[in-house]
Amino acid sequence: MGGPMIVTGSRKVYPGKLTCKVLLTCLVGATGGLIFGYDIGISGGVTSMPTFLEKFFPKVYRKEELNVGSTNQYCKFNDPILTLFTSSLYLAALLASIVASKVTRAFGRRLSMLLGGGLFLIGAMVNGFAYNKKMLVGGRTLLGFGIGFANQSAPLYLSEMAPYKYRGALNICFQLSITVGILAAYALNYFTASHKNGWRISLGGAAVPALIFIMGSLFLPDTPNSLIERDRKEEAKTRLREIRGVHDVDEEFNDLVAASIESKKIKNPWLNLCKRKYRPQLMFVILIPFFQQFTGMNVFMFYSPVLFKTMGFGNNASLISSVATGGVNSVATLVSILSADRFGRKSLFIEGGAQMFVCQIIITYCIASKFGLSGHPAELSRKFATGVVVTICIYIAGFAWSWGPLGWLVPSEILPLEVRSAGQSVNVCVNMFFTFVIAQIFTMMLCHLRYFLFVFFACFVFLMTCFIIKYFPETKGIPIEEMADIWKGHSYWKKFVTDENENKDAKVEMSEGITVVKDLP
Repeated sequence: MGGPMIVTGSRKVYPGKLTCKVLLTCLVGATGGLIFGYDIGISGGVTSMPTFLEKFFPKVYRKEELNVGSTNQYCKFNDPILTLFTSSLYLAALLASIVASKVTRAFGRRLSMLLGGGLFLIGAMVNGFAYNKKMLVGGRTLLGFGIGFANQSAPLYLSEMAPYKYRGALNICFQLSITVGILAAYALNYFTASHKNGWRISLGGAAVPALIFIMGSLFLPDTPNSLIERDRKEEAKTRLREIRGVHDVDEEFNDLVAASIESKKIKNPWLNLCKRKYRPQLMFVILIPFFQQFTGMNVFMFYSPVLFKTMGFGNNASLISSVATGGVNSVATLVSILSADRFGRKSLFIEGGAQMFVCQIIITYCIASKFGLSGHPAELSRKFATGVVVTICIYIAGFAWSWGPLGWLVPSEILPLEVRSAGQSVNVCVNMFFTFVIAQIFTMMLCHLRYFLFVFFACFVFLMTCFIIKYFPETKGIPIEEMADIWKGHSYWKKFVTDENENKDAKVEMSEGITVVKDLP
């Protein structure tokens, strides 16, 4: 079997260093993750608070607190309106990310970030003062619009501002902010759980990360890529010199301008993304967020207090366990920051997948041994409870240094400028859609599948790890505007991105360090 093979003799190395200014800028930009993380963490705690359930979901309250109706532990939180409270946000985020793509491309990443923070702030206020279910769902919808804008623009902003050698670490700060937001929400839920209006404090508390994100975004400079897209080339070159810390940025600047010229030829980036030459990028911006949601991680993040209560933990014990898992999530994300640019994305994907798979099998066994199919648990010993929490923590650590941060990093770094905003919107849309699906059907699946629910997620973890092993090329240390070359050297993807006319040439061409060799086996 013959075909062309491309060997890169020399990869471009742009001058530059990690300056204090770009570090601070990226840390501020990453605070967009705070609003997403806070919401993920706050939902499960609030929906396990008796005062919240009594006011808005009395049917669930009677089953949980008064033991009215079925005592099956698997099914006591199965209420479609209760799950809609959690999941409505993610459907709104999906719709907002489509609009955010156009705003981000036309007006810059910074404006999209400001809009995201503003919408999230309004949603937090509506939820904090809610007095009926319509206000609850309406507030959640506004929160979703904010997250859609923030998640579409913040990862792009970080990937474009960061020097390529440090892009992995700085982009993962977005995921770190998500985990910090989750941990803060868990801690607040713990302290407000016994308060009569604790749920109002927790829901209204979303205004704090929103204000942090808004204030930070007001002072952020726009990226050179975005300025060039809007024909502000001189300002873009000055900005590039500032963030790289060197005067000689001509090569990188010229490549950014060339990429912008190509991108402006694209009238409809959404349709262009479907072209054959973008097939690898399209597959990864769809499948990475899809698989990320089907790890089952968000089940633990959304519903960890509910899940721990289902497993027999008391109300305070379940919230404490959630705080512990949230702490592990944050600490493990730091591991990813330190290792993504050293060991590469692919090795983290594979190790994290293997770790999660083993833990899900253990969790399945633990739940099956105590609850069986009936959902009526035997007495839970302290040793058993500790073992379950430790196993869940190990599972969360595996996600937090692999599929969690890399699920945002990889899609944002592999997309060419001409389809970058559209591709990132696809990434966010897929992520939010399946987040919505998981959040909406989790309690129903738990009720019907029982402990086999965790086998269901384990199967997806196995499948996605195999997918990464076979199809994912390593992206560490590659300048973002040079990323297109990695597909040309991959055994599977090269057939989509290599020009067919060049394949017919029976000669060897040498050009600027790149050798194209015909008919290698």
